[in-house]
Amino acid sequence: MRRSERLAEIVEILRDGRLHRAQDIAETLEVSLRTIYRDLDTLIATGIPVEGARGLGYMLREPVLFSSLNLSLAELEALHLGMAIVAEAADPELQDAAQSLARKVSQAAPMAREAPPRWGHGVYPFHRAQAGFPHMPLLRRAIRGREVLRITYRALDGTVSTREIHPLQMEYWGPVWTLSAWCTLRGAFRVFRTDRLEACRGTGATFAVTPGQELADYLASIG
Repeated sequence: MRRSERLAEIVEILRDGRLHRAQDIAETLEVSLRTIYRDLDTLIATGIPVEGARGLGYMLREPVLFSSLNLSLAELEALHLGMAIVAEAADPELQDAAQSLARKVSQAAPMAREAPPRWGHGVYPFHRAQAGFPHMPLLRRAIRGREVLRITYRALDGTVSTREIHPLQMEYWGPVWTLSAWCTLRGAFRVFRTDRLEACRGTGATFAVTPGQELADYLASIG
């Protein structure tokens, strides 16, 4: 189970408004108590109204009526794109509304606080996300079909490189989308911001299941 899915399951467990022990949640989801404590800390830090303490139990203070936890990545992408389009509209009132909604969605997304440390926790200009949308269909198809991609990527320091990657998973970090992949150039896992992809195309080649280079290996490497 991916961490985002586990966070959603924890919220569902807490929806009944009763006090739940972390140990019981851990046994239900078949993970360690330490993992549940870390997940609960994440939910609290992102503004989900979870209340409680270790050794006592946790509960939701109020109903969660809207949360990105209830949206799939494709739904988040559609919502994000819609907000980006409206944010460029001529009507100042709608622009302000779109920017406000973007902030609320970002704050509500637990994954927004799971971004790798090298990305920092700054607020990225919302319009930057638009640059990555043209690549989304190809990225999703490549992940499903295990297709090797050739990308041209501009790093945060301005360095441009061309490399072949094995795409594994897309993540939503609020206003930033990233692609986790095995990079054949570095021989290691790398995370790429989709808005910094200057070019992306399929090679027609597929990559085989390789121990140490799979999504499960990547998730294990980041804890």
